[in-house]
This record gives sequence, C-alpha cells and structure tokens, in this order.
Amino acid sequence: MAAACKAPAESRHDFDDKAAERGRIVAAAAGCAACHRLPGIDWPQGRAGPDLTAFDGRGPIAGALPNTPGNLAAFVRNAPAAKPGSTMPAMPITPSEARDVAAYLYGIADD
Repeated sequence: MAAACKAPAESRHDFDDKAAERGRIVAAAAGCAACHRLPGIDWPQGRAGPDLTAFDGRGPIAGALPNTPGNLAAFVRNAPAAKPGSTMPAMPITPSEARDVAAYLYGIADD
C-alpha cells in the first residue's frame, strides 16, 4: 500500500520538448519569475508565489483544482477565473501559450 503514495518516477504527462521550451520563453516574457522560482529562468527568482520546481508531482493546483494540463493552462492564463479568490493575476498570454507554459511546468524536474 505504501507504494501507492510514492511520486511517479517519470512525468504523468507527455509533452513535446519544443512546447516546453516555448512555455519557458513565454513564462520568462510574461514575468512569472517575478513571483515564482522557475528553473531555467535565472532572474528574478520571486518568492511571493510558490516555487514551481517538480510541479508534475504535486497535488491540486492552488490547493483546489485537479492537477491536469487543461486546468493548469486555464489557471496560468486566468487564475482568478479558474479559482475565484486567487491572488495570482490574469496573465497576458494566449490559450496556446498557456498550454506551452503548462508543458514547461510539468517538465521541470526536482533540482
């Protein structure tokens, strides 16, 4: 039974490496690192929001939404709409860019 609680050895999601790289670029340009620690983005390394390292192995998004690619893309793009009361602002990115950011976040390994 204890084995059922272990984090998966590999990502639960299969994303194209190009999508993840596009997502890293979008996250950097949108200023996500102003609030979050994001590996692959050297500066800044914000502390107002959670460290997003090893995001794939986490539980619910913002403690409330099932951790799925669709929910993550929706949350990244417009957190207040996805989870009313969220302190994260809506981001100026397209739905396609939000999917790429989700691919990037799911691809971040633990340091």
